[in-house]
Amino acid sequence: MQELAKIYGETLLLDKKFSYCPGCGHGIVTRLVAEAIEALGIRKRTVSVVGIGCGGFSHHYLNIDAIEAMHGRAPAVAVGYKVAKPENIVYTYQGDGDCSAIGLAELLHTANRGIPVTCFMINNNLFGMTGGQMSPSTLEGQVTSTTPNGRDVLQHGYPLRVPEMMADMHGAKYVARESVCDAKSIRKAASSVRKALDCQMKGLGFSFVEFIVPCPTGLKLSVPDSYKWNKEKMVEYFKPQIFKNEMEQNDEN
Repeated sequence: MQELAKIYGETLLLDKKFSYCPGCGHGIVTRLVAEAIEALGIRKRTVSVVGIGCGGFSHHYLNIDAIEAMHGRAPAVAVGYKVAKPENIVYTYQGDGDCSAIGLAELLHTANRGIPVTCFMINNNLFGMTGGQMSPSTLEGQVTSTTPNGRDVLQHGYPLRVPEMMADMHGAKYVARESVCDAKSIRKAASSVRKALDCQMKGLGFSFVEFIVPCPTGLKLSVPDSYKWNKEKMVEYFKPQIFKNEMEQNDEN
């Protein structure tokens, strides 16, 4: 970190070109996370644990410490780090494939355990980096490179709603789903990022935010059409909402 400081100073969001595809929702969420860290004044004690996939690049653009975890293991690594350095702020940044496919067990057990770490899941409803394959959140009937006839729920199961699975867990204190489909949604998403990190800062327990984002490349759509598709199709099934917020209860007490 000291060497980075010599090069970049106190800048948080680095002056680098994103490697994300044009129109990718990862760029928006990466910026929202950076803004929240800066607003909360926690840059020097924040660590990002990234998963495998497009989200694994997010720390390349932030002047913070980062750990690259094995596929799906980011929550487990985050817990280990938090136990060793409880005074620091640690968050995971993962795509829906990394987080809810191979990493679902780690995620749910982390939520249930209640250790104050924060997990951000960026849901573009497919495996973006490796060719647009079906992921747990691919919609019913959706065509992907591995479901050329559309997702068949009898064969592949139903799209997985992750925050609904953890909302009733005692260890989870802030659970939300947000979208970046338009300006109003982005403002709501920014609020949830700050609340999730603040939940950890107050030591209340586990916090989680899912972001519904477009993947123009994987969807094989233009950028405007991918955002329209997300707004009309994705948020119909994955409805943005606050599932659990014990921050307010804590403030009242």
